[in-house]
Amino acid sequence: MAYFSNSNRGEIPELQAELNSLKQDQKREAVKKVIAAMTVGKDVSALFPHVVKCMEINNIELKKLVYLYIINYAKTQPDLAIMAVNSFRKDARNPQSPLIRALAVRTMGCIRVEKITEYLCEPLKDALQDQDPYVRKTAAICVSKLFDIAPELVEDTDFLNLLQSGLNDGNALVLSNTVAALTEISEMRGSPVVTLNPQTINRILAALNESTEWGQVFILDFIATYVPADSKEAESILERVVPRLAHANPAVVMSAVKVIMKYLDMISSPDSIRSLCKKLAPSLVTLVNSEPEIQYVALRCINLIVQKRPNILDKEVRVFFCKFNDPNYVKMEKLEIMIRLADSKNIEQVLHEFCDYATEIDVDFVRKAIQAIGRCAIKLERSVDKCVQALLDLIKLKVSYAVQEIIIVVRDIFRKYPNRFEMIIRDIFQSIDSLDNPDAKSALIWIIGEYADKIDDAGTQLASLSESFVDEPLQVQLQILTATVKFFLKKPDEGEAMITSLLKTATEECPNPDLRDRAYIYWRLLSSDPEATKQVVLCEKPLISDASYVFESTFLDKLIEQMGTLASIYHKPYENKASKVKAVEQEEAGKEDIETDNPTPTAQPPYSVENLLEFDIGGAQPISVPNKAKVPLQVVLTKETPGSNQQQYGLQVEMAFQRDNGIVLECNITNYTQLALTDFAMQFNINHFGLTLQDPLSIDSLLPNNSTTAKLRVATNSQSSQDSPGVPFIVQMAIRCTLDVFYFQTPCMFTTLLTENGRLSKEAFKEQWKSIPESNEFLHSLQNIFPQYNTPDSIKSRLEANNVFHVATRKAKDTNEEVFYFSSEITDGRVILSELRIPTAASQIQISCKVPSTALAPLFIQAINFLLSTNS
Repeated sequence: MAYFSNSNRGEIPELQAELNSLKQDQKREAVKKVIAAMTVGKDVSALFPHVVKCMEINNIELKKLVYLYIINYAKTQPDLAIMAVNSFRKDARNPQSPLIRALAVRTMGCIRVEKITEYLCEPLKDALQDQDPYVRKTAAICVSKLFDIAPELVEDTDFLNLLQSGLNDGNALVLSNTVAALTEISEMRGSPVVTLNPQTINRILAALNESTEWGQVFILDFIATYVPADSKEAESILERVVPRLAHANPAVVMSAVKVIMKYLDMISSPDSIRSLCKKLAPSLVTLVNSEPEIQYVALRCINLIVQKRPNILDKEVRVFFCKFNDPNYVKMEKLEIMIRLADSKNIEQVLHEFCDYATEIDVDFVRKAIQAIGRCAIKLERSVDKCVQALLDLIKLKVSYAVQEIIIVVRDIFRKYPNRFEMIIRDIFQSIDSLDNPDAKSALIWIIGEYADKIDDAGTQLASLSESFVDEPLQVQLQILTATVKFFLKKPDEGEAMITSLLKTATEECPNPDLRDRAYIYWRLLSSDPEATKQVVLCEKPLISDASYVFESTFLDKLIEQMGTLASIYHKPYENKASKVKAVEQEEAGKEDIETDNPTPTAQPPYSVENLLEFDIGGAQPISVPNKAKVPLQVVLTKETPGSNQQQYGLQVEMAFQRDNGIVLECNITNYTQLALTDFAMQFNINHFGLTLQDPLSIDSLLPNNSTTAKLRVATNSQSSQDSPGVPFIVQMAIRCTLDVFYFQTPCMFTTLLTENGRLSKEAFKEQWKSIPESNEFLHSLQNIFPQYNTPDSIKSRLEANNVFHVATRKAKDTNEEVFYFSSEITDGRVILSELRIPTAASQIQISCKVPSTALAPLFIQAINFLLSTNS
């Protein structure tokens, strides 16, 4: 500790004098003081040349200290590091001490300064062929460090061939370090350096017993990348790997498990598979009884193993019972594995454990335990009665947060087993003290709405829960709205006043557009066709399953190949993480472009009821953009919407039709499942304007929790339907992938159907205006004009940019208003003519349009309203 004591102001000169002393002991003490000063953060770089001189002394202790000093300052002062190169090269050729040779090579590799890499090449080549194995093993690691600094230099020289020769080395330490270096270089270059063959594998396996524990980890991971030629070779390799399962180091055990799990798929003998699975179980059980941190890593990997081969641990469920002193993160993982191992044979003891956990004081753990009971009920149909009884026993305890979680679980059980356990609803109502969990409140409201005809006081309960409707979270508001509609449809006499009041409140007092839109939809459905409303709202619900917690097989195999790494802990493969980083970089670059190029955002008027009633699907966008309109993406398929088989869900699709020298469909597709989705295809149904996809939906693979975007050209030469288009114009679509086939519909703003060929001359305009009958002329008043379009010129510019072409202008004699005439052509060649009367203050515009078909008028008016009431 004396080296770290305070020093006087003349410390640097004193140290310099001591470093230049002729006495070796005094030099050594001076270097120690320099290292101590450097360790506490003092700048002693001024002593660099004096410290480097000490390398000339043939003392291993002193050289280690000097090398440590050089490594520290070489990063910040690379020019100084070059001063030590000659000394390093001299030490690397020291004929007397292999320790000094190895130390010199190791230090040169640790300096990581590109300027000295060319000086490192010759000593490193000599070290790779040194007679002493200690030098060779040090040099092998140094090659990987050099590759990280200068990959092209390593590729162009003979380093990789020299390194591969280490696989034939008779020393186990050299071979294991060679394997470690080759593994690291392969990861950095993205492709394997060496092609493995049976002879190489046998040499590597022979070195396994003599290697250090971390050398064994590298060797086992290296073997895991090899694909045996046949079942016999796989069994032969595993015979030599299995003893590693009894190793004291958990990392060695996990690497051995990885090799066995991968090779089990290549073994054809059922007896051999059964025998190997039996040998795996004890080692996994041992890991579960280790320290909490190791337990957690092991449990995350076991989660993958039991998904792949549940029979390995199906008799060991008791091992995963939680102990009172387990950390919370370990308990949560144990619960997950218990759910996976639960079956009809052990469900009673598993439920007994879950019920015990549900009475503990840790609220999060209690909720997780109750969720586990619910998942077991959904997973095991034969044991659902036992699971429901366990929930009833917990309800009787009347613990508020537990009862609320049970409500959420019961809702899922009702979805899985409809009309089977309604008798427990009364027990739930009798046990509720308060509902402060929005999820629980939503679940209870769903139950009331779904079983309103079987609950005597459903109206009273619903009214009580709806008292604070305006102040509730959105998910509760939406559920109250839907449940009230269900109640009205099942009991019209009791629910009429309630639904009328609620719809009025939702449409007039609630600011959230999603809630208002749903309320308007229900209002229109109920007022136009109550029977159709029943088919929509009271339709049969798709059954749910516990499969959403299971990874898709190829994704699972990929995670098992990466077992023992962070990928198996996060349950995200390497390339998933890498692509995410790349996506973030691209996103940040995009943000910079936007911040640089786009004008300052402008204020936006509030969303109005008139716009909603006119189906202005564009909505108010808060960003000022050029005159070319861009329709915002809309969610057309939610992740909760099941596919055609009514079982699979988790695909979300956002779409919008745009105009870009033709019609373009913008798509954003997100995979919320645990499966990697492939084989994508999309198709349009026959529609009024004959739209059809020109480009295929080309998505190779969409990994879990990832999104992808696409822009597809749309053609208009397809067969068209004779049905009149609705407002807005809707295109029915279907997407197929390996998950299922999903049907949905996407609104198409009429602006995207207006072509670039719609400009008419004044004479042609007059002739066509006269030829269209008065019955095909429609008048409309446009209000809430966006402030940006407050002059006639800005209005003309906006419309011209979106293929509504200005033909002529005149002054109205009676009102002195300016009257503008425009022409447009839609994709099928039909022409639409329009007249805009713009007052001095363009707050309200009168539009008159003449159309070849009356069905086109509301679509065109909606398009003009969209263009002038938003800056999208």
